[in-house]
Amino acid sequence: MPSLSIPNKTRSFGSNTDKYENGFQKRKSYNTSKEFDEYEEYESDFKVNNDEKKGLTYLQSSLFATILEDTVTEMRILLECNNVLRAEKAHSDMAMLLRLKYRIKQPEVTDELEDIDPHNLEIDKYKLDKLDSDRMTVINVIVATYKNLIQSKNYVALEDHVNGVLSTDNYRLELAEEETRNRIMRKELNKQLRQQRNHMKSVIYDTEAVIEELNLKVEDATLHAEICSRYVDRWQVARTEQHHQAIHDKEAAPSTIIEYYKHRADNEQRVHAEIELLFSISINETLEKVEEWMAKYDKDMENIDLKIQIKKNEYYDMLDKRIHLEETIEKHDQLMKMWIQFKEEREKIRAYREKMTKSAIMVQAWWRGLLVRRQLGPYRVSKKKGGKAKKK
Repeated sequence: MPSLSIPNKTRSFGSNTDKYENGFQKRKSYNTSKEFDEYEEYESDFKVNNDEKKGLTYLQSSLFATILEDTVTEMRILLECNNVLRAEKAHSDMAMLLRLKYRIKQPEVTDELEDIDPHNLEIDKYKLDKLDSDRMTVINVIVATYKNLIQSKNYVALEDHVNGVLSTDNYRLELAEEETRNRIMRKELNKQLRQQRNHMKSVIYDTEAVIEELNLKVEDATLHAEICSRYVDRWQVARTEQHHQAIHDKEAAPSTIIEYYKHRADNEQRVHAEIELLFSISINETLEKVEEWMAKYDKDMENIDLKIQIKKNEYYDMLDKRIHLEETIEKHDQLMKMWIQFKEEREKIRAYREKMTKSAIMVQAWWRGLLVRRQLGPYRVSKKKGGKAKKK
């Protein structure tokens, strides 16, 4: 399919955006007799007090209405004849058309910028929407103006639409001016922020210098206190060694005897501890074996219980199956008995009917024979005039 040469314009979000749900389908159903009734919803947006507007003469309004009628027809022909644009538009709006086809509830209020990607405004979908919106806006304004000219002999709808466009342009200009003011304000605020940041950096630098100076003083004081403490500790150690040597010289002999008995007690204590450790290891090994056998016993019991449960389930299944089979056999026996009884009753009924049929035949034959012999009923001899009836 050839690409469309559409002007590079952004999408205009007019008042007919909310009415687009029925716009594409209405184009196919418009005709000369119903084309103006379809825009009642659009005309309601342009209702004003006609008494306040200056009206036109009948000739002027009729002339303008005739021109607008031809314009509407030409616009509709332009819309209906551009099949490529209609196909592209239907393809781009396929999701919304599917929602309308299957009657999916649409939101009452939609955001015009919801489906717009501000970083990719050059795609064909936005161009198609812009072109369709512009065309529908022109058609709607022309139709509303045509109806005003016919009904009220004025052009209120056109004037209101022009005023709406002018107010939109003014609003956009105000937004642009406000954006400019905001940019200037942002620059001023950024400048103040940089100044404040520089001031804070200078204050932090001065504070760090003071902190570093105080740290140096603290380190010097700590070093001096450590030197003094080290001197005092070494002096106390020397005096202690001196006293210990004097005491050792006096208590050397008693200390030797005490050390002998102390080593002996330590050896006895060590032997006792090793024996106790040996017994503890033996007890722990025995307890581990007991726990191992208990765990094995529990595991084996679980397996046995599981097998018992499986066998029990199999037994219950076989029992249910046997009961079902017994019920089936009993039911079959009952059916066979009922069938035999039915055959016997049927045979009795057949014999009775046969007996009754033979009896009826015999009675009927006797009766007919009686009628024939006695010449009664249908076998009666008819009497003829002028002579005696002959005997049959």
